[in-house]
Amino acid sequence: MTRKKFLKRLMQLSAVGALPFLYSWQIEPFWVEFVQRKLPIKNLPEELQGKTLMQISDLHVGNRFDWNFLIESFGKAKDFDPDFVVYTGDYVNHGTPEDHKNLEKVMSEAVYGKLGTFGILGNHDYGKNWKDLGSSEEIYRILENNGITMLKNQQTEIYGLKIIGFDDLWSPNFDPMQVMKDYDPEKANIVLCHNPDVCDKDVWNGYQGWILSGHTHGGQCRIPGVITPILPVENRKYISGEIDLEDGRMLYINRALGHSFQVRFMVRPEITVFTLTQG
Repeated sequence: MTRKKFLKRLMQLSAVGALPFLYSWQIEPFWVEFVQRKLPIKNLPEELQGKTLMQISDLHVGNRFDWNFLIESFGKAKDFDPDFVVYTGDYVNHGTPEDHKNLEKVMSEAVYGKLGTFGILGNHDYGKNWKDLGSSEEIYRILENNGITMLKNQQTEIYGLKIIGFDDLWSPNFDPMQVMKDYDPEKANIVLCHNPDVCDKDVWNGYQGWILSGHTHGGQCRIPGVITPILPVENRKYISGEIDLEDGRMLYINRALGHSFQVRFMVRPEITVFTLTQG
């Protein structure tokens, strides 16, 4: 092989090798998928059958990617005209004053449900070491001021549907029994719980039904069935999508809209659109 042919072949191989990198950096992180699926709920009031519930999780507003992508995604989400919207934590990345300022801009364009909009906090909302109560309180204020009903170990009932919201597992305020002691199995219930590892804690008081989580981002980079190298949970089966916990509880893990870092491979960002049905 001549030197000229060698250099040409080297350039061709370099270009081919760069394609996965460019895809995972510049394309997939901004290629949001709207996952549409049914959500069967026991004791669902007849008037709520066929209504839609949208889950948006893990915005991670900060300096690691252009958060205007979130606003653009909100615009697309509004076309679904959801009846309920739930936000399942991690609105910011570091909990700095700059993050809070930018979150104000993002949430001024938030997606709302026609019947109700609810949210819970995640670990990143508690800032450094997940213990910054000042950051969590500021984020709570921003969200409430933008029309989102926040639930911190609380529940609320709307049109016969009970929305139960846990505070984050890693936060100083984690106390799910504060709300689960009042769990009513005769009602239609949904639990919002940022970190799916809570599913393995003894805090459920016989709960039967769906748990909507986020936190994992689906690993952000993975080869399904082969490897998910980075997963911030103790239970490695908690990656993404639907998981039957085999005790009457069903878990759904949203893959996140934002990113801890601007890189995704075979794990597109997600907004989930559930259609409520009688369980």
